Amino acid sequence: MQTVIQVSQPQLKKMASYYAKQLTPKLPNGAIFVAKTPRATITGYQSGKVMFQGAGFAQEAARWHTEPQKKSHTMVRQNTTPGISIPRDFADWSVLGSDEVGAGAYFGPLTTAAVYVSKDNLDWVRQLGIADSKTLTDQKMKQIAPEIIHHLPHHVVNIMPEKYNVLQTKNNVNQMKAISHNFALGKVLEKIAPNVPDGILIDQFAQESTYYKYLRNAQQSHIVNQNVYFTTKGEQYHLSVAAASILARVVELDAIARLSEEAGMLLPIGAGHQVDIIAAKLMKKGLDLNHFAKLHFANTQKAKKIL
Repeated sequence: MQTVIQVSQPQLKKMASYYAKQLTPKLPNGAIFVAKTPRATITGYQSGKVMFQGAGFAQEAARWHTEPQKKSHTMVRQNTTPGISIPRDFADWSVLGSDEVGAGAYFGPLTTAAVYVSKDNLDWVRQLGIADSKTLTDQKMKQIAPEIIHHLPHHVVNIMPEKYNVLQTKNNVNQMKAISHNFALGKVLEKIAPNVPDGILIDQFAQESTYYKYLRNAQQSHIVNQNVYFTTKGEQYHLSVAAASILARVVELDAIARLSEEAGMLLPIGAGHQVDIIAAKLMKKGLDLNHFAKLHFANTQKAKKIL
């Protein structure tokens, strides 16, 4: 449970002073203090927004005699995704969203993108026609991606096969995804600072606790963990995830096109039997699969049997 209030700069300083004995050392981007009481966590941002989280969030916010913003960030249950808590008005927030593609494809990279869509840009993004991003053709996404790149703060992590194969020996695929999402989100937060998003939405591929466990095990120096939400089909909840999905897909397609040119043949997307046949052809040509493919896939062994 949580809520956000807007306070004046003098009030913000007063709050920081009030919580001086309960401050924590780690601050998210744009924050000037984080305090933890027995029943709530309070985060004050340079913008004057103050977020209250925890079982006693309402009582702690009421202490400051400030009306919550019209768009309350109190959590509610959505009927469309059982068990997932997303605020009712989340689609109208300023949100930083992330998504990845390529994890199930033998050829090509693992590509993760994060895109920030502020309230002011929501109407413009809607006009791009990306709400149903999963139904768009590749050609349509290629037309939209340059607009996203030009207008919206973003970052892309594109792990090509050779780098992927090195990382995969130490990390499972979901851990690589977690690291990529966290890095991309952190980069966009740096770009938009001192502004902070109302929320961060990650297109879910692992349980929240598992996601953060991956990051801790990888000893990430900075973990984005403030006001973060997780849900599958994230593009249905906010346009930022739809934009991130499109951007990641187009970067992946461009990478596969370059690899196809180097291979002298079209590299199919996916992991079906046609992939086995093409991989075998690459080996027959004396080309190194390590440059083109994610070698831990079963397709590698299947291709060797075709030879």
